[in-house]
This record gives sequence, C-alpha cells and structure tokens, in this order.
Amino acid sequence: MMGFAGKFLYGSFIIWQRDIKRMLRDKHQFYGSFARPVLWLLVLGMGLRPVFKENGGVDYLQFIFPGIVAMSLIFSAMWSGISIIWDREFGFLKEILVAPIPRTSIVTGKIMGGATQAMVQGGITLLFAPLIGVKITIAGFFALLGIMLIISFALSSMGIALASRIYSYEGFGTISNFVIMPLFFLSGAVYPVQTLPSWLKVIVSLNPVTYGVDLMRGAVLGVFQFSIVLDLLYITGFGIIMALLAVFLFRRY
Repeated sequence: MMGFAGKFLYGSFIIWQRDIKRMLRDKHQFYGSFARPVLWLLVLGMGLRPVFKENGGVDYLQFIFPGIVAMSLIFSAMWSGISIIWDREFGFLKEILVAPIPRTSIVTGKIMGGATQAMVQGGITLLFAPLIGVKITIAGFFALLGIMLIISFALSSMGIALASRIYSYEGFGTISNFVIMPLFFLSGAVYPVQTLPSWLKVIVSLNPVTYGVDLMRGAVLGVFQFSIVLDLLYITGFGIIMALLAVFLFRRY
C-alpha cells in the first residue's frame, strides 16, 4: 500500500503524462508555436524598428525578443487550463476525482503539464535568437530556462485556478483573453518601462509578468529595469499564491 506521498507523486505523474501525450499528438500546436513568434518578430519588430531609439545600444528586435518568449509562455500556460474544462465535459474529471489519489495531486499534475507545455513553446521561440542577432551564453541559457520555468509555473497555476471556476470553453476563452492581453502588453515586453507615464508605471509594476520579462531580458541582454532580488521574489511569490488558489478552488469543486 502506498502512503500519501506515494499516491501524491503517482497521481501527479499520471496526470502530467496524460497532458504531455495529448500535446505531442496535437501537431497544430507545434505549427502555432513557430507561427506566433515569426509573426510578432517580423510584423511588430520590423514595423517599429525604425522608430525605436536604441536602449543602451540594443536593437529593437533584440529588445522585444525576451518579451516574445514571455508571450509564448503566457499563451501556452494560461490555455493549458482548458484541459480541466475538456476533462469535465467528457466525464474524465469525474473518474479521476473518485480515484484513490489526493485531489492536490490532480492540480499539481495539471500545473506541471501546463508548465511543461509552456516550456516547450518558449524553447521553440528561443530557436529564433540567432536569426535576429541575440547571442545567449551558456550561463545565460540555463538562467533563462530557470526563469521560464518559474513564469510557466505561475501562469499555469493561474490558468488552472480560472478553469476551476469556469464551466464552458467560450467562457474560459473570453476570460483568459481578458487576462492574457493585459498581462502581455502591460509588462514592458514591447516597449521600455521607463518611458511610460507615471500612472501607467504603477499598473505595470503590479503585473507579475513585468518582473519575469525583466529577468529574461537581463539574462539575454544584461539590461535590468528592477533588481534581480525583487524580480525573483515577486514572480515566485505570485506563483505560490496562484498554486495555492488553484488547489483551494479545485478542492471546493
């Protein structure tokens, strides 16, 4: 007989494995992983490049590259929560709810699955770095992976928390887009934070993705807007709060 820890780890692994298998079977997801960064880098990057004043000698395409990676993480991690609605719709969620595993392990497995999918999407975006002249050192690469993992965990937890209280695809799509777009555009991903008016800086400073983008930009380009300690504390604290909220809401369901 497995104890609580054994059941927790086993349940989390099975849920994670199922979501990863589903991702690997969805070829269109990989096509979208390539299309989204290409579209943003070419259309937005090339379009605004002539009017962008170099920020510390950094080209605009290089400046927004960490933000485009963050965008891939945001979309993938948040939309991973839709698997909760999918499983509820087709009855699979009822089956795992009566399984002899802790409900916390179900949420943990879903968060791990969402974070892994986001990491894959972000990793695909990183492949475009040499094409726009971004040179990532070995130390910077591993630092970048750690930062991406923290961001993916936090946003995947948020997606699961939202999906735990939403019962339709349409509702989740509307709410998630309402959350995703402000998270991305109010994070300094596509423009320098220091150029914003004071009232908008306040809003940007409350956005957890702002600190994730700042960490990634620092790891890639060596340009920081905030201190590293503040960045890590804010995004990590947000991730822990979202994970606890996801567990609480799912257990209530």
